[in-house]
Amino acid sequence: MPDMTAAAPHTPRPAVLVTGGATRIGAAITRRFAEAGWHVVIHYRASATAADALAAALPSAETIGFDLLDDDAAVAAITALAARLPGWRCLVNSASVFDYDSVTALDPATNREAMQVNALAPARLAQAFIALTGGRDGVRSVINVTDMKIENTNPDFFSYTMSKHALAATIGMLAKGNAGSGARIYGIAPGAILASHDQREEETEISHRLNLLGRKTGPDEIADAALFLASGALASGQSLFIDSGQHLMDQPRDVIWLAREEGQGGTA
Repeated sequence: MPDMTAAAPHTPRPAVLVTGGATRIGAAITRRFAEAGWHVVIHYRASATAADALAAALPSAETIGFDLLDDDAAVAAITALAARLPGWRCLVNSASVFDYDSVTALDPATNREAMQVNALAPARLAQAFIALTGGRDGVRSVINVTDMKIENTNPDFFSYTMSKHALAATIGMLAKGNAGSGARIYGIAPGAILASHDQREEETEISHRLNLLGRKTGPDEIADAALFLASGALASGQSLFIDSGQHLMDQPRDVIWLAREEGQGGTA
């Protein structure tokens, strides 16, 4: 992808905050923006060591710690960051919790945490970012990382899926509510990317190919999509599905279990 975002000499770098930016997909997004010349603010909750190590390896980066379970504290951190970072142009809401509960037995504690971390806190962060920043020429972007499950639902991870549907709903609402402000709101809906839940790494060779293209989608593809959306080239309110076509399928269970059934010679 052409690098159209790197700062010119003697020009402050554009800045991006990536929540959950120290590990997994968040770290891939962090690295991609840094490679393109952005100043990256790496958010962490419990991964301070990983965040510091990643920041030290990048040309221009810093870390920020707050807990998305406390959305008031998270908004306060956003407010302080906006006050000292005039080049802040992008917020990537990547941090997420992914815990299991059943469609027949919702676990209230799991649901509250999922809705708080995956939906309420990102929505409040987005609102604060839009209100407090202007960016270059007023254009700035919020990118919410959702999930292909918003189109291809199955009964597994009930509360997690509810929370991602809630987050997906904010994209169009925020886009319409901020029309003409220079703020553009986007979504990225990944499919199966990295080993997750109780999955073994070798199981991903089966589960991550259960899509229309029969291929594994890489975290680099999510990172490239985030950088593209940060350019503001698309109309506000749009989402990109980066899942090799998984969202176009009708899968009866999460691919973790479909792969295990296949590996045991069963039928999905």
